[in-house]
Amino acid sequence: MSHASTLKARRQRQKTRKLLDGEVKQAKRLAKLALAGPAVKKEKVKKVKVKKEKAETVKVKKVKLTKEELGRQESKKGSGGSGGKGAH
Repeated sequence: MSHASTLKARRQRQKTRKLLDGEVKQAKRLAKLALAGPAVKKEKVKKVKVKKEKAETVKVKKVKLTKEELGRQESKKGSGGSGGKGAH
């Protein structure tokens, strides 16, 4: 038997086995369904939707800084530049 014919025979056997296995599975499934009897449908229970209430957010007004506080911030910004990467 040549290699090609061996491969062909293998493919054919795989094909028939696959078909037979599928039929066996289907037969088992049908037998199981027959044993179970008529199907009883469950009643669907609708869930009640709960609406989420939005929590009220209080808007906070921005407070303007006084001249004194602005001056402090500016002085902090100016002195912070000396400790960077390029200082050495």
